[in-house]
Amino acid sequence: MSQDLAFLNNISPQYLNELYAQYIDNPSSLDSGWASFFDELGDENIHLLQDIKGASWAPEFDVVQHAHTEKSEEKSKAPKVLNDNDVRSAALDSVRALMLIRAYRVRGHLEANLDPLGLWKREDHPELDPISYGFTKDDMNRTIFINGVLGLETATLKEILDRCRRIYCSTIGVEFMHMQDPEAKSWLQRRVENDDRSKIFTNEERKKILQELIESEGLETFLQTKYTGTKRFGLEGGEALIPAIEEVLKTGAQTGLEEVILGMAHRGRLNVLTNVLKKPFRNVFAEFRGQPAHPDSVQGSGDVKYHLGASTDRDVNGTAVHLSLTANPSHLEAVNPVVEGKTLSKQRLRNDEDGSKVMPILIHGDAAIAGQGVVPEVFHLAGLPGYGTGGTIHFVINNQIGFTTTPQYARSSPYPTDVGKMVQIPIFHVNGDDPENVAYISQIAAEFRAKFKSDVIVDIICYRRHGHNEGDEPKFTQPIMYEKIARHKTTCQRYYEQLFAAGTLTADEYEKMTADFRAFLEEEFKAAEEIKTAKADMLEGNAWGKIDLPNSGPRRGRTGVSLTRLKHIGRSMLTIPEGFTANSKILRQFNAKKDVIANEGDIDWAIGELLAFGSLVQDGHPVRLSGQDSGRGTFSQRHAVIYDQKTGESHTALESISEGQAMFEVLNSPLSEFAVMGFDYGYSLADPNALVCWEAQFGDFCNGAQVIIDQFIASAESKWLRMSGLVLLLPHGYEGQGPEHSSARLERFLQLCAEDNLQVVNCTTPANYFHVLRRQIKRQFRKPLIIMTPKSLLRHKLCVSPLSDLGPDKTFHRMLDERDIDYKLAKPEDMKRIILCSGKVYYDLYQKRKEMDIHDVTIVRLEQIYPFPDEALKELFEYFPNADVVWCQEEPENMGAWRFVDRRIEAVLTKSKHKASSRPVYVGRPEAASPATGTLAKHNEEQNTLVTKALSVKSSKKS
Repeated sequence: MSQDLAFLNNISPQYLNELYAQYIDNPSSLDSGWASFFDELGDENIHLLQDIKGASWAPEFDVVQHAHTEKSEEKSKAPKVLNDNDVRSAALDSVRALMLIRAYRVRGHLEANLDPLGLWKREDHPELDPISYGFTKDDMNRTIFINGVLGLETATLKEILDRCRRIYCSTIGVEFMHMQDPEAKSWLQRRVENDDRSKIFTNEERKKILQELIESEGLETFLQTKYTGTKRFGLEGGEALIPAIEEVLKTGAQTGLEEVILGMAHRGRLNVLTNVLKKPFRNVFAEFRGQPAHPDSVQGSGDVKYHLGASTDRDVNGTAVHLSLTANPSHLEAVNPVVEGKTLSKQRLRNDEDGSKVMPILIHGDAAIAGQGVVPEVFHLAGLPGYGTGGTIHFVINNQIGFTTTPQYARSSPYPTDVGKMVQIPIFHVNGDDPENVAYISQIAAEFRAKFKSDVIVDIICYRRHGHNEGDEPKFTQPIMYEKIARHKTTCQRYYEQLFAAGTLTADEYEKMTADFRAFLEEEFKAAEEIKTAKADMLEGNAWGKIDLPNSGPRRGRTGVSLTRLKHIGRSMLTIPEGFTANSKILRQFNAKKDVIANEGDIDWAIGELLAFGSLVQDGHPVRLSGQDSGRGTFSQRHAVIYDQKTGESHTALESISEGQAMFEVLNSPLSEFAVMGFDYGYSLADPNALVCWEAQFGDFCNGAQVIIDQFIASAESKWLRMSGLVLLLPHGYEGQGPEHSSARLERFLQLCAEDNLQVVNCTTPANYFHVLRRQIKRQFRKPLIIMTPKSLLRHKLCVSPLSDLGPDKTFHRMLDERDIDYKLAKPEDMKRIILCSGKVYYDLYQKRKEMDIHDVTIVRLEQIYPFPDEALKELFEYFPNADVVWCQEEPENMGAWRFVDRRIEAVLTKSKHKASSRPVYVGRPEAASPATGTLAKHNEEQNTLVTKALSVKSSKKS
């Protein structure tokens, strides 16, 4: 280093700041040399002076300490330095060079060679031109001091420019300067700027990458030959994905990785299944021949082969790693939150506190990651307590098109991955025809995730060779692109030629590698003729080993709890810790409820729920409840979490009611339905012994997650043989609060019911709610449970249950009749009417009947609507042989349960040979487009009319 430039290493940041502050306050007070220096630098680039001292990751030189010890000497020397025009000019060159380098860090990707087809038309960016910083062509050989930046002490401008372009404008484009974590940013900067990429892989590793490409391309070519035009959504054009995943697995295995959970859409799935998860090729060929993936003896519809999941254990360089690919519908990004939830659950089962043992990988399409709203929802979950998984590796198979839609119509941002910038994660773009750099970047991505527990995106820019699917004609809409693709060599061929030119392997070696794999596929193809259908794996694995298929009948489960235990739980969860200043209203509520439990009195809805949760965690079953405002409860009913009124500290009593209890967590989720419900569904897939509940703020809001409901919750067992015990808590009931705050769209869930796929209940007592929650875990099988939860009933004086109803030998009742109520009713043979209903309307009917002094009408609550309680209803009809039957509901006729239950009630009436009715009469609101009125007065009028009519309407007798 020249003596003239060495002064830059000896100037403290404080001194520079003092000079700059003096310059801002009064430029004329400063030596003319420094004033001119700051004039040329400009305000926005003053921070670049810090880079002169070297990057944060460079060998340390304590300029601050040096400034303290040598301050007087430094200041005495300063006038001499400041008046030296040559030194000032050298300093300015250094700063200008740093500005240029920084521009490449920020914008170098814009001039990178990323498009394998060469279709991108990108102009040179002015910020990457040295002329923009005052350099001329004559300055290219000028030596400039940059003190460790780019790994160089001094370099000519040409050397700096060449190195910047080699790092930031090759077949890799890096975006990381938007990140605000200085440590993460510095780590990435060092990693990409100091690596000698020519030495990253050995020749043997290069041959392995080639082998992976041969197998990836070979499978697709083989399938195209054997099943020409058959839809498979092949990976052709994006084969580099396979070595990319393999590199992540290899790097992860070195850092303690034990399990990887993958999620992806259909493109390339068959390739990932076979070449990553090692699903036997013969099984895939058998499925192409029409053989089902699962035995006929297993109930279910199945699904197309490019939606199916799989799991396996692999040896990755001597480390055992469990891999699973989550089944996914055609809804592309819908699987993302499912994978994240499953990952967190698996991490907890493995006691993986920081996410180092279990990692999620999500594989996206370019159009989908940019266009689907669930993507930013899932990104937002990444750093939240109760949802974070220690970082996700995101691969994008960037085909540069979505079906027929080109990027200019598919997104408003330059890259499909720009959505990741909102959570400040690194984004790597890499040319898919450079598999070595794809593997290299994947290695960095895995290392970054392991070190910083952060998401990272690898955008593999490639193409799709056969259009949207193998039967498509892409030239209808993209003639230029597909003319290029038709003449474009495959990634495998290009990489072979690169290795051949470098002398890494010979043509004979390459031919043998390809021929051997073709021969292997032919053997597998022949073996597919004899293969038997793979066995069902729905109940395999440690967690699911004790779960069984459901039996028929009531299936009550043992849900009662001793009163002694209930009192202990109630006392524990309602006792305020010493020194904790609770809200005075909550304190009064807790004390009153504690007395009720101690005296075995009548408990309300919230206490019934918390006793269910508390008893389950005591039994060793984790409980997870998430939703918007679930800690307190939307209706201020739950108070599972309370807050100190002086310190703001929180207290969750159910976390510590007994020693050795299981985990209890209640989470106030982000304002998302799709991602959070999907996350909780995924969580339930991994741990059948946990009660996992998702709660809607109001029931109607669940339709924001309709894709999760339709594609996963309602149908996953039938399609993919995957059980789930997820509970949806959906506030429902007509109280004059308007359309969105009245209906949880009960009718939509009932429409989805078939093949014993769901449980749909509308409980009306705290005891029944308590038992149905415990029943969810205390039976040998798992089914999703949809609960219409109340609002006004949370504090209704009649909606209570004696504590004894939660006790031993008590259970959930699918139907509640009035044989034991404290209201005088006629004898069974004298009963004139049975009103069947479900939910809150029962209490309106009960009070109206009392007001009208009616005694020959009985009101029966259908607490479980599906599976439908046929036998219990048959016994009821036989008990009241002379009563006609009315179905009463609050919801409009085209909503609610009516159109689901009417034919079922009729069938039971026929089966019971009922004397008075052959089918039920409907009483409720008329058909409507909107669920409810927004006017309270009109609501009250409608409600009074329907309950009165139900009690007094003349129904037609059975002829």
